[in-house]
Amino acid sequence: MAKVTFRTELCKGCGLCVSACPKHLLYIDKDRLNEKGHSPAAMSDESQCIACAFCATMCPDCVIKVEK
Repeated sequence: MAKVTFRTELCKGCGLCVSACPKHLLYIDKDRLNEKGHSPAAMSDESQCIACAFCATMCPDCVIKVEK
């Protein structure tokens, strides 16, 4: 099972990770704001993650860490 960690304080909510996820598990959490005033990315069901790390690869700010 994969462990996905988000550094939400650095996320600018660009959505590139959301579009890169083949399992459609990521979303922009419109109910939260980080310190910079952006809605950060979040994962809906970590147990379904296949640890492909496409999200981490696409993130321009290195916000996402994927571990197996």
